[in-house]
Amino acid sequence: MSERPHHKYDALIAHCKALPATACAVAHPCDESSLRGAVEAAELGLIRPILVGPSARIAAVAEQFRIDIAPFEVVDAPHSVASAETAVRLAREGKAEMLMKGSLHSDEIMAAVVKRETGLRTSRRVSHCFVMDVPAIDRVVIITDAAVNIFPTLEDKVHIVQNAIDLAHALGMAQPRVAILSAMETINPKVPSTIEAAALCKMAERGQITGGVLDGPLALDNAIDLGAAKIKKITSSVAGQAGLSGFAGWHPSVQLSFGVVWRAHFTAPVCRSMATTASVMGCGGSA
Repeated sequence: MSERPHHKYDALIAHCKALPATACAVAHPCDESSLRGAVEAAELGLIRPILVGPSARIAAVAEQFRIDIAPFEVVDAPHSVASAETAVRLAREGKAEMLMKGSLHSDEIMAAVVKRETGLRTSRRVSHCFVMDVPAIDRVVIITDAAVNIFPTLEDKVHIVQNAIDLAHALGMAQPRVAILSAMETINPKVPSTIEAAALCKMAERGQITGGVLDGPLALDNAIDLGAAKIKKITSSVAGQAGLSGFAGWHPSVQLSFGVVWRAHFTAPVCRSMATTASVMGCGGSA
């Protein structure tokens, strides 16, 4: 498979390298990819990793694959669940500003994150974003929510969209164009997702969602492709130019996101609206 250019990803890395390295609790980095990924990010000056997990096992992986972990703090935790809970505690205590998922299941780290008493909940619902660098598209594309909220209510979608807009701001998008996706681009009383899309857009007009320009419902093609939007005669500052897409449901989000992952060969999954930010990869890809 030939290498594809990822100029937008490279630009993001360059931007982050100019910022101070962020303390990052890496939960259970007990295989080569998770440990090497944390160390390589540190070598780029992006993070200051705190390796949380069974210290002997982490050391064995480092020795086996010749990964130098001597410069980094290791916090011992006996197993994956304890690793997740300890990493979250470090974030709660302000010792880490980010979480990174290692070689443990996504539900293990998310269970620690969403605990009411000891987790990282805020007043908003936790949601997930895929940040995608697709060579065929001239801009970064964010898709939400493809991992956490399976059947979001309208209230949940307000949080999901606002979380994604806030993430877009953090990535340097001053006024992201947000497409609220459905199966069609017209409002149909028989299709609830089109009604909710229209409601979200009106809420943005009323200042209940801020920081982005919303339009919807839009179908995927006329959300991201200007030619498709023109064919459908959709006049909008978002249609065909969206950089952020919110889906009607979890299952189509997952299918689209994973399809784009394999076509684009790069994606960065992020969970938002916690007291910190988490990098979580649940498919066979790289974060």
